[in-house]
Amino acid sequence: MSKLLTAMLLASLMLTVGCGSGSKKKLAYVERPAEKIYLEGYDRMGRRDWPRAVQLFDEVERQHPYSEWARRAMLMAAYANYQSNKYTEAISAAQRFVALHPGSRSAPYAYYLIGISHFEQISDVGRDQSETQAALDGLRQVVRRFPNSRYARDARLKIDLTLDQLAGKDMTIGRWYLRRGYNLAAIARFQHVIDTYETTSHTPEALHRLVEAYVGLGVMDEAVQVAAVLGYNYPGTNWYQDTYKLLARNGVTSIADAQDDTDPKKKGSFISRTWRRLF
Repeated sequence: MSKLLTAMLLASLMLTVGCGSGSKKKLAYVERPAEKIYLEGYDRMGRRDWPRAVQLFDEVERQHPYSEWARRAMLMAAYANYQSNKYTEAISAAQRFVALHPGSRSAPYAYYLIGISHFEQISDVGRDQSETQAALDGLRQVVRRFPNSRYARDARLKIDLTLDQLAGKDMTIGRWYLRRGYNLAAIARFQHVIDTYETTSHTPEALHRLVEAYVGLGVMDEAVQVAAVLGYNYPGTNWYQDTYKLLARNGVTSIADAQDDTDPKKKGSFISRTWRRLF
């Protein structure tokens, strides 16, 4: 028992000394050329040792804050943090970069990194969508500021995904209202999907749910008009078939009679033009 206790104490002492040495190593300041520290950080990135890479790039800034290497290291630290899933740190570093170097050739990537870091944090539609909105805002900055950059193409694709996500959130809330008979609140949500997210995959369902809500209120004229919009734009969808059956059960035998014959060449989509007429 005495030998075992001695061994345990020795191991504990070695661990303590080791931790202390590690702490001293982190705090130690050894001035080195900026290029050398930067290249060591770059080497660590090649090994996918992201935390150590971040430390080294931060060290470049700490020792040589006004050098060209510090400017590069700032953005590389943002990227390494992104790869480590430390999105808050990545966003902070990228935002600092664009604030200090707005005219840099690397600015498009910094803006893209901000947007994509928010995008990676998007949660399911049942949760708060603040990150989705932040991702949308960040990605739109890329497209607006640098429309011809190589990052703008991917940003546009991800913008479509964020819009679909935000529309999905409104649809989830609207369905909740509809199930509980809060038809006016449901109409407001579904109408918002049509007004704001018309190009997303949720539009056909939003139109169908609007018909359900109007039928629930007994406002059949509006229900038929919305059904006509759905039939004109999405005639082959299951949502239109469900709408047709719903109205048939409520005495409407022909949706076609209510369809608008407005010249489709006029400015604005059929949905938008019909929507302005209805509301």
